[in-house]
Amino acid sequence: MTAIRMKHWTAGFVFAVATLGFSHGKESGTIQPNADAATPSATAEKSIKKMQDEFLKLKFGMFIHYNMETYKGVQWVSEYQNPADFNPGGKIDTDAWADAAKSAGMKYAILTAKHVSGFCLWDSKFTTYDVMNPACTYQQDIVAQFIKSFTSRGLKVGLYYCWRNKEFKSEYKVLPPECDPATHSFAEQVDFQKKQISELVEKYPEAFCIWNDGLEEGIMPAADASAFYRSLSRDVLGIANWWDWKKKGTPFLDIAVKEMTELPEDNQYPGETCWTLEKGWFWSEGTRPKTASQVVDLLKRANNRHSNFLLNVGPNKNGRFEPASIEVLAEIGKQLNIREGQ
Repeated sequence: MTAIRMKHWTAGFVFAVATLGFSHGKESGTIQPNADAATPSATAEKSIKKMQDEFLKLKFGMFIHYNMETYKGVQWVSEYQNPADFNPGGKIDTDAWADAAKSAGMKYAILTAKHVSGFCLWDSKFTTYDVMNPACTYQQDIVAQFIKSFTSRGLKVGLYYCWRNKEFKSEYKVLPPECDPATHSFAEQVDFQKKQISELVEKYPEAFCIWNDGLEEGIMPAADASAFYRSLSRDVLGIANWWDWKKKGTPFLDIAVKEMTELPEDNQYPGETCWTLEKGWFWSEGTRPKTASQVVDLLKRANNRHSNFLLNVGPNKNGRFEPASIEVLAEIGKQLNIREGQ
């Protein structure tokens, strides 16, 4: 691996969206999976099965969609945006996120480390388009902050990473400017994404899974994706959500995903059903949450179909959950305690 070069910023740094004035002072070398990665061995398969079983015991988790989309008022950000626009106006209270998840009886949480905007919530050595960009006022590793808050309360943590699918329109960059899809080949794009996932796995050993959005056969065959995950520096579950809506719920990696709908009643593959508490994945003004009873019913059905239930809650522009959503989460916890006591 090539040596990591330190970032050097000048006092007169100016971010200009029109000229994409990004520094390239971070490492551009590669993190390569093992060259001889192949079909998982019997030992690896046994480890995967154990991780799948442990995953299903968690039953209920929190999805947190929070990124540049929050500040643009959209679900998908097009083109590159000014990092200065990511501005919560003060410290993000990730402890409050974790407390809300705990109150609902959740056992794990997954944060959108990089979504369609391409903006990274951690200090990635492969891009300057992240929270440590000089134009971004926050200047803190939100992934690390999230992990500390949740693990300190006994909750497990995972990280969401969006892959750039071939079906995406060109306006959706997904990857940082250092790997702009307009100027980089598809093979280079795949390599860059592998490097960032390897970085997340190495940098955050507490993360037990990577939630891959849009990773499917159009990017690499399932066998290659599995071999890549098995070649990482430690064991981690690969959760994969197909871009093709007709194939959602079909196994690709270690956990199959259904989005805003349920897995079949006879499902036997380890699964996860994702739903939103509010209207959209990312926060929007004036949305109201579902009721606690609605959520508990969805949770019960998901668990009965060999699946965890991952409920999304979107922080607002101040990085806070809406009071109405916090109240519903607490009520969910109360209803689950009542059910468990019966």
